[in-house]
Amino acid sequence: MRRVAAALAAALLCASGAVAVSEPGPQQAVIDGDTMPRKLSEFGLFRVGTSEPVGGLLPYTLHTPLFSDYAEKHRLIWIPPGQHAEVAGDGAIAFPLGTVIVKSFGWPDRADGAPLETRLLIHRVDGWAALPYIWDADGKDATLALAGRRVPVTFRSPDGEAHSIRYAVPNKNQCKECHSKAGAIVPIGPKAANIDFGAAAARGDVARFLTGPARPVAPMPRWNDPASGSLHDRARAYLDANCSYCHNPEGSASNSGLFLRWTDPVGVNYGIGKRPTAAGRGSGGMEFAIKPGDPDHSFLIYRLESLDPGIAMPEIGRSTVHREGVALLRQWIAEMPKGE
Repeated sequence: MRRVAAALAAALLCASGAVAVSEPGPQQAVIDGDTMPRKLSEFGLFRVGTSEPVGGLLPYTLHTPLFSDYAEKHRLIWIPPGQHAEVAGDGAIAFPLGTVIVKSFGWPDRADGAPLETRLLIHRVDGWAALPYIWDADGKDATLALAGRRVPVTFRSPDGEAHSIRYAVPNKNQCKECHSKAGAIVPIGPKAANIDFGAAAARGDVARFLTGPARPVAPMPRWNDPASGSLHDRARAYLDANCSYCHNPEGSASNSGLFLRWTDPVGVNYGIGKRPTAAGRGSGGMEFAIKPGDPDHSFLIYRLESLDPGIAMPEIGRSTVHREGVALLRQWIAEMPKGE
């Protein structure tokens, strides 16, 4: 996505003061208000008539991201001037009022290289608001899609296979389904163990946005990089990013008793020898979520390999199977001692 990559490069330069931006920046009055603007441009987060972010937004990536039909995601954070996000000792990040977390989705095969969708997570007085925007055909602005939408997309996965899907832009309620903690909308991706500020961190720019302990928590590994961690830890990082936003004691899947956070102990509640509680036909008639040494009889794998709406996990957010991620988990389970 050459156009989006160039946009992120421009944002980095602007954030460091190397480029002067003459256009208006983020409109804090719109961000802080309770409105749901019809057009993305009303927030002032992107340069007028483009999908290029304005200066002053902090780009970041994730060590291990959520899989979304092989979409490339470009992430930014806006924090009001003079404010900071606070990183706690356990790595949780508390963002101040007026924060906007921006995530754009796209595929390299798109003709103009522009993103298809941009989602905003806005920290307002009454809590976090999630707003999905679909980019207009001319790539100059994006339009609010509170009801969600199915958009035809074609792309190739890393193995070269061609895919044609109807990509699901979530409706407002579906945003809440994934971003829910104890019934409230919260950010799920940006946490100290998983966030990577890259070049911005090397330049020292991050200190303008975050404050926290001198010794932050150790980073999670990259799921697809053996040099970053053991097979066991990379599998756990993958489950944290792709499953734990629901599978935690305060998430929407709390009744399953299956808890897959990076910090959760790896035992029965992590799925090892765990019998189905609320899986329904999602268990596929199998006895255990994870059967050590036997991925073919572990219904965690069965659900990740399914596209059936009543079986597939995650329940929303994908229309394809993440073969590479499933292969990692299959290897992890296959190598587990059978006595675990």
